[in-house]
Formats: sequence, structure tokens, C-alpha cells
Amino acid sequence: MKTLLIIRHAKSSWENAIVNDMERPLNERGRRDAPAMAQRLLRSGVRIDLFVSSPAKRAKTTAELFIHEFGREGKDILFIPELYHAPVQTFRDLIAAQDDRFDSIALFSHNPGITAFVNSLTSVRVDNMPTCGIFAVKSGAANWVEFSTADKEFWFFDYPKNS
Repeated sequence: MKTLLIIRHAKSSWENAIVNDMERPLNERGRRDAPAMAQRLLRSGVRIDLFVSSPAKRAKTTAELFIHEFGREGKDILFIPELYHAPVQTFRDLIAAQDDRFDSIALFSHNPGITAFVNSLTSVRVDNMPTCGIFAVKSGAANWVEFSTADKEFWFFDYPKNS
């Protein structure tokens, strides 16, 4: 069985309008929400084998805050440049390329692609993936190559204001 957690980066700062989009940091709420959401996963017994992230600062920092809560190191995050504003097919291709020794992957990325991707997975629909939102699915696929065509089951959807 393979599980996939799709996580939108936490709330970013628009304080400095001239900052390059790739370098936009998290704001105070984002820095608070990311560890809190990781803690929710841990309390629920969710296991993550591989952390994959866009290299944009807001996604990277979100992934680093999650991985810290999971007791792992930042060097354990796989950064994929194509996840920055990725279309649905890029998500599918990236997942298909992952090592089958990992059964659970957390993927950190951006809107609008992340909302389109989660809506392509099951019959459950999300109008807009909220910042630091987590959409999780399970699949009976034996390997990641089969994941996109295998039957998938909605597991859960959570976000910071859903408390």
C-alpha cells in the first residue's frame, strides 16, 4: 500500500513586495501553523517515509518545520525544482519516479497546481487548498509507477483552521 500526503506550503509573508517569489518567506502564522499541523499528524499516528518539496523558500521552510517535528533532519528532504507551480502531470510524473522502498510520501508544493492535483485523485473535491492544508490518499498500488492509475481512497483532509 502507498500513501500520499499533499501539503500546501504554510502562510507566506507579503510584507516585502519586491522579494522574488521563490524567496518569499513564511509569515508568523505560517511558522506557527506548520509545526502544529505536523504535530496533528504525529498524534494521529501518521508515518512519513519521504519528504519531497518545491525549493521555493515558503515550501522549503514548511517541509523543514514538518521534518523537525518528525525528528528527522533537513538533509532528508528531497527538493524538486519542478514542484514550483507544477501542473497535474508534473505531480504524477514525480510520484511515478519515486523509490518503491518508501510507502508514505509527503509532498510540499503550491497553488493552483496543488488544488488541481488533489482534485484529480479521488471523488473528494477541494475548492482551494488552504495554506498548510493536508490532503491524504491511500492506494493499493504496489509501486509508485502504478499510483496514478491505481484506485485511490480518500484518507483525510485537514488544515490549520479545522480545529
